[in-house]
Amino acid sequence: MENRRDFFKKVSLLTAGGLLAGQSTIVKAATSGVTNKNASKIIGLQIYSLFDELDKDIPGGLKEVGKMGYSTIELAGYGDGKIKGIEMAEFKKMANDAGLAITSTHVNPPVREYTKENKQQIADFWKKAADDHAKIGVKYLIQPGQPSTRSTEEVAYVGEIFTEAGRIAKAAGLEFGYHNHDGEFARVIPGGAESVSGRQGFGRRAPEGIEIIYDGLLKHTDPSLVFFEMDVYWTVMGQQDPVEYMKKYADRIKVLHIKDKAVLGQSGMMNFEMIFKQANTNGIKDYFVELERYTGGTQFEGVKGCADYLLKAKFVK
Repeated sequence: MENRRDFFKKVSLLTAGGLLAGQSTIVKAATSGVTNKNASKIIGLQIYSLFDELDKDIPGGLKEVGKMGYSTIELAGYGDGKIKGIEMAEFKKMANDAGLAITSTHVNPPVREYTKENKQQIADFWKKAADDHAKIGVKYLIQPGQPSTRSTEEVAYVGEIFTEAGRIAKAAGLEFGYHNHDGEFARVIPGGAESVSGRQGFGRRAPEGIEIIYDGLLKHTDPSLVFFEMDVYWTVMGQQDPVEYMKKYADRIKVLHIKDKAVLGQSGMMNFEMIFKQANTNGIKDYFVELERYTGGTQFEGVKGCADYLLKAKFVK
């Protein structure tokens, strides 16, 4: 996402393994009636995974994505009413021509610190973003960048702003969600000046009112207006269990980012079988592969490796 690297600059390690093996039926991509005849499962891709490689030939690149077995995409690169500098209707046509449905988008407002003074500026931004994406039939409008959350009070205020964004999105026919990284699993206290990372948080003598930011955002947002897209990799990086969170917040975590250290299943650090088992139990239908770091070849090769892994997986329905 455009602001993601400004917000997050940490990458490191995770939990236990995963494996896979296949299934085949032609599926119809969820929203716009687009059929990808190369897909045997409904697998989504966050196009941020392709970084600048996609920009070299967007129509051709999207067709390659469709051939890999992806059915849906989640957008990145929104700005000035365009995606990657391309008119949104034109970008949608390119995706549809490749057999891909655009079901979701990642968008960050122009400010990271939320105040009473810029509350209207943020609302105005979401009104335009929601209207722009509604015109191309996007279902999910998702914020991927963490606002400033240094205290329980700031977390509560961010929750208030998210709820308003959810109200704006709903009026445009979209659903508003929030995507986490690892920073949301730090802890804050009332009147705090900064968050504290790590499982121990503030230590054995933790002050009263200590709160995990992610839990606080769930608590302070309207369940009817705000859902959560859990990035399973970053949740583990935050020293938390994505399966446990999916069980605890089954009615709030609606979409997943499926991610590993690099290509899915090659690190031995993510337990994708348990993650998908719980997702199936919860009825989660939408998920998107995201590849943030890959040095073994081109990003397209890495993205294909992820698709191959999921297409072979018996536990991926």
